[in-house]
Amino acid sequence: MVSAVILDQDNSTEHPEQQYLDLMRQIWEQGNERVDRTGVGTRSICGAMLRFDLLNGAMPLLTTKRVYWKTATREMLWFLTGDTNIRPLVLQGVKIWNEWPHARYVKESGDKIALDDFVQRIADDEDFAKRWGDLGPVYGKQWVDWPTYRYRKDGLYEKGAGINQVAEVVESLRNNPGGRRHIIEGWNVAELDQMALPPCHKTYQFHVGEGRLNCVLYQRSCDVALGLPFNLWSAALLTRMIAQQTDLEPGELVWMGGDVHLYLNHEHLITEQLSRQPQGRPRLEILRKPTSIFDYKIENFEVHDYKPLGAIKAPVAV
Repeated sequence: MVSAVILDQDNSTEHPEQQYLDLMRQIWEQGNERVDRTGVGTRSICGAMLRFDLLNGAMPLLTTKRVYWKTATREMLWFLTGDTNIRPLVLQGVKIWNEWPHARYVKESGDKIALDDFVQRIADDEDFAKRWGDLGPVYGKQWVDWPTYRYRKDGLYEKGAGINQVAEVVESLRNNPGGRRHIIEGWNVAELDQMALPPCHKTYQFHVGEGRLNCVLYQRSCDVALGLPFNLWSAALLTRMIAQQTDLEPGELVWMGGDVHLYLNHEHLITEQLSRQPQGRPRLEILRKPTSIFDYKIENFEVHDYKPLGAIKAPVAV
């Protein structure tokens, strides 16, 4: 288990990012080597925790490599629409979900089309995108339209209205901040086999203390090198957005991982990143308060004091 104490963002002797680097080092040096679903292979540990204070605009935005926070933000805004098709992301230049529908298309159609050509066709051909760009009922669908069913007297079930978990959490935080049921859940057991990828960052729970909104994120599976930098930003972003909507100050992000791993083919990334030192304290400014949690736009967010070291590329395991 890796734990971290909340660090004062201005006066601490250790940079908040150091706990991420310590976790990466622990996994690489002490993790159990395993054969995984992708066939690539990982080094893995069971259970980890990271804690970040979001006070004064602070964000867990890594500086030891460039993290494309606008890409992660666009993905979060897409989740909040409930859409499950990659086309809106493709049209914004967001590439992070492209490999899964491409792999399905190649497998089912037999067409060995290159990934870039497949993505271009998704952008150009709306009908093709409807057929091949959908990911199934992934994150956003569960967040804002969780399916419900009613049991009838004749012993059959009928579909009911979907549940907007995000809207309900915002309302519950406003009306009952001391509640213990402020939860957004993505792990719908009945629909896992329909998803391109079952949710990794699966459970968000919110907690109010002394006028501050805290978030605990449980992530069942975590690719520490490529996925976790996005996951930390996105969870902190969602917390900041909900805090603004509920007139609370941002509190602490507590991230907890289950199967926490590094892919064996990411050794060059890991070695390079662990040789670097964190620098600067990035801050997020939200430039306006929309009328709803669902009305934020990418231009509403501005990051200050972000001067990261260079990006480090590595392949995504599908």
